[in-house]
Parts: sequence; C-alpha cells; structure tokens
Amino acid sequence: MLEAASHPKITLFAYSEVIGVSGHVGEFNVKIKRKARFIDEQKCTGCGACSPVCPVVVPNEFNCGLDTRKAIYALFAQAVPLKYTIDGDKCIRCGLCVRECNENAIDFNQKDEIIEIDVGTIIVATGIKIFDPTGEYGYGQFENVITQLQLERILAPNGPTFGELRRISDENPPTRVLMIQCVGSRSIKTNPYCSAGVCCLVALKNAALLKQHDPNTEVTICYIDMRTPGKEYEEYFRRARLQGIRFIRGNFARIEENQYTKNLLVRIEDTLMNKYRRVEADLVVLSVAMEPSEGTINVANLLRLERSPDGFIKEFHSRLDPIGTKVPGIYLAGTAQGPHSVADTVAMSKGAASSAAIPMSAGLFEIELVRAIVDLEKCSRCGNCIEVCPYNAISLLENKIEVDEITCRGCGACASVCKNNAMTLRSYRNKQIEAYLDGLIKEVKQG
Repeated sequence: MLEAASHPKITLFAYSEVIGVSGHVGEFNVKIKRKARFIDEQKCTGCGACSPVCPVVVPNEFNCGLDTRKAIYALFAQAVPLKYTIDGDKCIRCGLCVRECNENAIDFNQKDEIIEIDVGTIIVATGIKIFDPTGEYGYGQFENVITQLQLERILAPNGPTFGELRRISDENPPTRVLMIQCVGSRSIKTNPYCSAGVCCLVALKNAALLKQHDPNTEVTICYIDMRTPGKEYEEYFRRARLQGIRFIRGNFARIEENQYTKNLLVRIEDTLMNKYRRVEADLVVLSVAMEPSEGTINVANLLRLERSPDGFIKEFHSRLDPIGTKVPGIYLAGTAQGPHSVADTVAMSKGAASSAAIPMSAGLFEIELVRAIVDLEKCSRCGNCIEVCPYNAISLLENKIEVDEITCRGCGACASVCKNNAMTLRSYRNKQIEAYLDGLIKEVKQG
C-alpha cells in the first residue's frame, strides 16, 4: 500500500467513490466524489492527538463491532494514507479536537468535491462482503456465536483483544471451539454457490492458529464437504487432522445456550454415522459465504456491466476470457467476478493489469468491422434493437437509431428482431449471403 501511495504515476483517491462513467475504451470519462473528511489532508500528519479527546464513542466497523472508535478516527493504524476522518453523522461539533490539533487541520466547512478524470482502461476490483447470518445459528442472539471474520480480528495483534483469544460474554479463553461451515452458502434459501473453498481454508487456518495459541484447545469443524482446491492445500487439510482438530461431516440442526455458563449446546446431524450428535462449545464460529459488495453492484450499474445469477459481475467468457467484460477496455480483478482465494485474486489481478496494458502501450484499440449498421430509411424506431442489445451499444438520439461501433460486438441480436430488416451486420448482409450461396450452387452444378 505504501508503494502504491508513493508511486509517481499512481494517483490515490481515498475516501472517494465513483459516481459516473461515460465514453468507451481509450476515452472513458470518470466522475469521482471525494467525500468531505472535515480534515485538511495536506495538513494532517496522522499524529492521533485529536482522537483521545473526542467524547463520542461508536462501534468500530474495522473490528466488526467488537470494540469502539471515536467520531474522529483513522480506520486502522496502517491505513494509507494515514489521515484522520470525522464521522459527520456522529460528530457533535464540540470543538475539542480543534483545540487539540496543532496543525489546524480540522475544517468543518469542508464540502464533498466532484472530480472528473479521463482514462483509457478500467479495472474493477470492488471486493466482497460477507453473508449476514443474523437470526440463524444463534448469531445475534447468543454472545459467543461469532463469524470467522470476527475471529480473525480477535486473533490479530492489532485487534480488539490484541491477539488474545477471549469469549465475548466473559472475556475468558475458550477451551472448546466449534466451527460450522457453509453458513449462507450451498443453499437455495440463501446462496446456492460455494465460496470457492475459501471458507474451508480460512477455517483450517484459524483452527491451526487456535492450536498454536493453546494446544489443549479442542477445535471441532462441522462441514458438509471440505473443499481445499489449490497447490498443497490438501496437505494443509491433512496436517490439520494430525494436529488433533476434529472433523464432523454433518448438518447443523439446533443451537441452545446455557444461561448460567453461556456455553453453547449444538445439535448436529452426523451424516457419516447416521445419528445426531450433541456438541458443547465455549465458542461457536460461523464460516459465512462471500457475497457481492454494495460497491460491486453500484459499479456494475455505472459501467453497464452484466451480473451473473450469483450477483457478481459477469465476465465476457468464463473459459476463454474470464478477465474481460462485455465492454471493451473494462477488466475484472479478484472477487468482483466471484469468490476467490488470495492466490487466485493475485493471479487474476496480474492478468487484468496485463490485459489493460496491451491497448495502453499500443496507443490504439483495433476492432473488427463486423458491426451492426442501421438503414434509417427502413427504420421505424420501434426500439426493439435497443431492448435486446446485450452490450448497450444502440441508442435513440435525436429521433434516430445510432450504433456505437466500438461498444458493439457484432452479435446480430438486433438484426434478428428488426421487423423492417433495417439492422444488418457488415460482411453479413443479405445480398452478400445470397451471392455466396449463388456461387456455391453454381460451383456444384459445374462440378
């Protein structure tokens, strides 16, 4: 992150969002809303003197709500750029931070700013969100039911407990931990897809970390199928079993809480032994599904990109072009396209960067001339072609149908629905096809 922020040819727009995109490959115009921090980024040194005096305390979203932050805050200690932000919705304008800041960096008159930039290509890397299991498996009802992401923050040295494993209810170290897999995934009620084995691998990693913290900790993983795709990940699974981590192949049935000890009693249908098991745990950890982030949905709408049934952005071709999109010059990286592990995300990101570099380094973008053209004399402007075009390449401007030849991919969908034969494809006009067939028939007769 530091290398990216300090690179002379990288401009970082932090605390900003894209609100508009127009144009095409080589000539994209992007509108960015730079949100008001109420902090002058040029003056702020990130010293943090303002935060301790702030009287407002709110849940800390970076630590999944396991601790609190102030209304003036830096998201985390290693944030880039390390500039503080005032939460405009929570701040009470008491002015204590203004008096504490020696750099006079706080400016409550700051407004959102709209910036426009021109770019040649776009890489979409909007990340994911995790499935919210509230109301299921006791999450949100019992204090000691958490997600893998919350466990990650608990085990992190910069987390709410500074890396010490503690229960939420009494802050005692748990000795029995149960992990439940496929929460919110592989189900027609939530998400029918598997999160590419990421949940299983994260559970294995965190189970191993728990064993490193205390070898006497009993860790049980309840799974439907353990999926560990990738180089040497099956060996990782095998080593977890050798560490004494217990695996139960089964389905979650019911969870109850002992109101005195806050321990959790979980009923599991063991599908291998064909019987029900009752497991008591101090802490239950849910491995939740990966879902499209809100940013993924918003950016897909802005860029007029298709989304597959799972909600992620649809690639141009799942096998032949898994990085490109239906819009030339726009590429996908990481979990914008679907659930991916870190290794897959890195590989995909390098592919997206290489793909974007090809037209950028060449300085031109070549297209085939097999594109839709419209005969305005025949066109009745019914709009059928606009509705069926999967690339949004056809529009009605000044009462005329126009085709964007750069965006058009020559699929022919418009020609197939045109009632007046006003839409045709170059190199595939009726006269050309007829002449070709006449030539074939003549050749056959002469032969």
